[in-house]
Parts: sequence; structure tokens; C-alpha cells
Amino acid sequence: MADRSTSAVDVAQDSGDAPLTAKADDATADEEAGTPEGGTAHEGAQDSEADGEATRPAAPPELHSGHKLAKRYRLEECVTRLDGFSSWRAVDEKLRRAVGVHLLPAKHPRASAVLAAARSTALLTDPRFVQVLDAVEENNLVYVVHEWLPDATELTTVLASGPLEAHEAYELVCQVSEAMAAAHRADLAHLRLNPGAVLRTSTGQYRVRGLAVNAALRGVTSDDPERTDTEAIGALLYASLTQRWPYEEDAYGLSGLPKGVGLIPPDQVRAGVHRGLSELAMRALVNKGATASRQEQPCTTAADLVKAVAEMPRVRPPEPTYAAPPEYQNTTYQQGSYGRPSAVPGGITPPPAPPAPLQSRTGRALKWGVSALLIVALGLGSWQLADALMENDHGKQTHARSENQTTTEDTGKKAAAAVHPLKIVGAAEYYPDNRPQHPGDVGLTYDGKSDTYWRTKSFNDGPDMNPAFKQGLGIVYDLGSEKEISTASIGLRYQGDHTTITLYAADSLSSSAPLSSMDKIASTTTQGDTASIKVKKPMKSRYVVMWITAMPRSGLDEYSKPGYKQAITDVKFTG
Repeated sequence: MADRSTSAVDVAQDSGDAPLTAKADDATADEEAGTPEGGTAHEGAQDSEADGEATRPAAPPELHSGHKLAKRYRLEECVTRLDGFSSWRAVDEKLRRAVGVHLLPAKHPRASAVLAAARSTALLTDPRFVQVLDAVEENNLVYVVHEWLPDATELTTVLASGPLEAHEAYELVCQVSEAMAAAHRADLAHLRLNPGAVLRTSTGQYRVRGLAVNAALRGVTSDDPERTDTEAIGALLYASLTQRWPYEEDAYGLSGLPKGVGLIPPDQVRAGVHRGLSELAMRALVNKGATASRQEQPCTTAADLVKAVAEMPRVRPPEPTYAAPPEYQNTTYQQGSYGRPSAVPGGITPPPAPPAPLQSRTGRALKWGVSALLIVALGLGSWQLADALMENDHGKQTHARSENQTTTEDTGKKAAAAVHPLKIVGAAEYYPDNRPQHPGDVGLTYDGKSDTYWRTKSFNDGPDMNPAFKQGLGIVYDLGSEKEISTASIGLRYQGDHTTITLYAADSLSSSAPLSSMDKIASTTTQGDTASIKVKKPMKSRYVVMWITAMPRSGLDEYSKPGYKQAITDVKFTG
């Protein structure tokens, strides 16, 4: 078995929580808008202890937002600062795209290893890895520039909402094992392959970040790199199937296995787990075979995993469901009898119609006589009719006004009765880009108190948010059951130019479901302290996403620094 001090087991001790930033204030990660490769304070402490270095690493240079590297990469926000290095979100001004940058002093004891790892990784152009774009040493600095994927979500966040379906878990192990097999063939290893290092894009593809570089930054090594990475893939598959970490320690937001029971197969942890994938996870995790009863050969390399996946039956996606077709109705036109006379029973042809009456000479005389009498009668009766109409006109008008008033009152009462408040039974912060604001405060938006708020962080760009860094932010609400939504009222703390809010009908309380999978309900833009949204065509949904894409600028307060920001309270829906 690989050295546990450097295997995926020990790396699993890291918490996997939000990265430690340069300052303690909320605002330190305000402009974070991608998927950084930074670690956590817990990771830094563990790795530093494991290194056992006698000398303290050189302090990172005092850099700030706006600083440029190579007259090209403009630093925007520090997202990680630990153990002598820092990680930044930056902008490549030459190509006008977001990038990530790792920075450390050239005299840092790991600087040469990081530079070598980055340059080796840059030669591997496999699209399943987050690509290293540049690796430079200049002005007493070493910096590594890599891709920034704002539309990707960490596997950590994906698993927070539940285990993966069998097909998704199958795609995960296929893509990650093939990627790592390609890396191993190029003599590259990851050594820190965990749920925070695997990203799922909006198209459902999986990307691996931090190949070789993350381990070099933290000084992680292994006596058997391929085995370490393979066991890590097994842990990823196990977690994807069960939403549990396959060791006794909790990690990456997942609960560990009960102490003392050992490693049990995923299909014994959770009902309904795919049997073949469960066995595959065990073969990757256990060094001396799977279990005594299954006698399967262990997978000790990523290439072994690729072969094992190819040999098992393909796990297909679930069949799409279709609505039942409308009931077929027979009509006269469909029966082919459109415009035809009805048939007479027995096949007897009806006799011809008799000639029209009053066609003889006597009949014509009688007809003219009757017409004359009618004209006289009409002349005499018209005077009486006009007189009666004039007498009753006033009374009818009064009666009509009375009926009008009664109808208007009834309509108003019916309209008032038709609109009723919808109760919110739950909520979760919605952050599909894996950069939450304050998830623990979403309940303050519907607690009935106007002085409690859920707050965003403070951003440099605005009022409209910069899609290159962050497309928006919001909350998804649970109405308990499917309800028809007609209006929404949202209280705002900050006024000014301007706040834009859009409502979407969602399928679940997920914090990471893509907006493209939802139906737009309605939108509004306001400069005041209330956003009122009226739905033109009422829609039914149980889950409603409130999505903010523009916020006004406000000054320094007790909660955050000056910038574009908003706070939400008193959210109400009516149906």
C-alpha cells in the first residue's frame, strides 16, 4: 500500500472549505469569480507540518489589485494566501480573458519545483485538464498562469446537493481516469486529486485542475504517485455514489464512514447504487483486492481503471419522459362526412319538397293585403311605443347604473379573493459558479422582520455585473408545493442606480442548477428600496430563483467596504 503520509487518504484530511483570503473582511473575496485552485487554511497548516522544513518560507511580495505582471496580467483579487504563496484572479489584458495566477517569491524553497511542474504540465495539452498558460520567473517572482473557468462547478459543490446519478458517476470515472492515465504516460502525477480539484462544466464535462502544480506548491510527494492518484479516483467515485467520504474522517463537506467498521462497499452504504460502479470503486480503493467475496483484481493504476471501465457494460443516461398525447376525439369532419346530408335509415329516398306556398294569383293578392294591414298597425303602434319608451327610459337608466355598481363591487371582491400570499417553507443560496455570498443568512429574507437581511459582498464593477467574472447571484425559494405565482415583492437595503432582479421557475432547491434549465417568470429594474415584480402570464412552480444581475453602489458600512452591493429582506410571493 502507498505511503499514507502522501496518499489520497492523508490528503483527504483537508477541509475543502472556502479558501483563506488576504483579509478577514467579507470583501476579501468580493470579486472572486471563477474556480480558483487555492487551498484552505487547514490545508496549509497540515501541509506545512508534513513538510518538516527547518526554515520558514519567504513571505510573499506585497502585491495589490491592479498590479500587472509582464505588462499583461492585471491582478484583480487575492483568493488564497498561505504557506508563503498566493493565488489571484486576474485578467489577461492582451487576450481579454480571465485567468488564474499563482505567485511566490523566487527565493521560496518550493519555487524551482513549482516552476518545473508548471512547465512540464504546460506541455500536456489534454483538454480534460485546466491548462497552464504561462510559467515565468522575473523580478524576484515566480508566477504560474492558468485557465479560469467561470462556468464550472467544483465536485464539492455538486455533491453538497446529493450523490450523482449512475450515468453521471460513470462519466466522472471515465473522464478522470482517462485524463490521469494520459498524465501518467507523460510522467506527471497530481497527488492532490480531491473533490475540490475536479470541475464539472455547464456542458457536463469534467476537468481536472492543479496537475503537479498544486502538489509542488504544498510540497506533497509520494513513493508511488500512480497508486496515490488511482486511490484518489476511487475515493471520488465512492463519494459520488454515496455522498460519503470513504475514510473515517469528514472531509470536503462529506461525512466519513462510521469508526471501526472499515471500508464497506458503496452499495451497502446507500440503497440503489449501481453494482458495477460500486465494485469499481472498491477495486481502486483497496490495495489487495476488493472484498473477500468478490475476488476482483485491484486497479493500482489509472490505466487499470480505464480498462476496467471499458470492460463493464456502459451505463446509459435515464430515458427521457414524454407527456401523454391528448385523447383522440372522433368528429364529423374526421369521419369524412363533413357537409353531407344525413342518410335515412332503410335506404328510402325522401320525396321531393312541396312547392313554396302563396305562388298562385289568389295567394299573391292575399299577401299584398296582409302587408298593407301590417303597415297600418305599425304606424298606430309606433306612437304608443315611443311614449312608453320615453316614460321608462329614466327608470331603466337608474336600474342600469345600480346593476353596474353591483357588478364592479363583485368583480373587485373576486379579484381580491383570487390573490393570496404564498408561504415560503425553505430557501438556499443560489451560486452556480461555486462562489457563495452568505448561505447561512437566506432565512433572514422571509422571517417577517424588516431589519434582518441576506447580504451580497461588495463588488468593484457595476451596476451591471461583469459576466466575465460573475454572472449574478441570488436565492432559490421553496413554496412547499407547486403554486401559481402572480406577483413578488422584495425589500432592498441599498437604493440607487440600479437593481435588476429576475425570477425563474426551477426544478429543485439546488444551488448549482444552470439557469438554462429554468423558465423565466418575470424581471424588474428599480432604483428604490423595493422591487415589485408582476407576472404577465401566471406560472406554476414549487421552486423560485431570485437572480440579481445589477446592484447600486453604496459606501462603507458596518457590513462591507464601499462598492456595488445589495441586501435582501421581506421577500413575499402571491398567487
